Amino acid sequence: MRLAGPENSVTAEPRARKYKCGLPQPCPEEHLAFRMVSGAANVIGPKICLEDRMLMSSVKDNVGRGLNIALVNGVSGELIEARAFDMWAGDVNDLLKFIRPLHEGTLVFVASYDDPATKMNEETRKLFSDLGSKNVKDLAFRDSWVFVGAKGVQNKSPFEQHVKNSKHTNKYEGWPEALEMEGCIPRRTTAS
Repeated sequence: MRLAGPENSVTAEPRARKYKCGLPQPCPEEHLAFRMVSGAANVIGPKICLEDRMLMSSVKDNVGRGLNIALVNGVSGELIEARAFDMWAGDVNDLLKFIRPLHEGTLVFVASYDDPATKMNEETRKLFSDLGSKNVKDLAFRDSWVFVGAKGVQNKSPFEQHVKNSKHTNKYEGWPEALEMEGCIPRRTTAS
């Protein structure tokens, strides 16, 4: 019997290990792994993944033009509700009814698709600003925006990206590029 030595063993090319939601490394203890992608133009819908669970996507058929928002319990990481709000032809009051009553510690994941801002009013912008957004005040027609905030956040969220719709820099005719963001969000210890 001959034992296989290193000279005749088959070595596979080392593959990069992927962690929850495809992150390149695992999140620390007591953190939630996430990856979000905004929609691309008005063709490819957005995606929101948390802890290896797809919360919103075209495949799940729960995304739409405007703002795609997933509310998550910041302690357990469980999905509370996910909805799309049409910010071109929809009623902004539907969005206001959805985000006004949030409880302290609720995480808010937002991914734009097509147009996130046409129907936004002062109150909507203030509510997102209170959740930690610094870009919502400048959000405009067909911008790309991804954001994670929380009710009761003390300062601005580190999880936000925004690309202006500009005919000089747009990747797609009439739309900027899609945005992709990933990271690790500290779990809340208790919901107050």
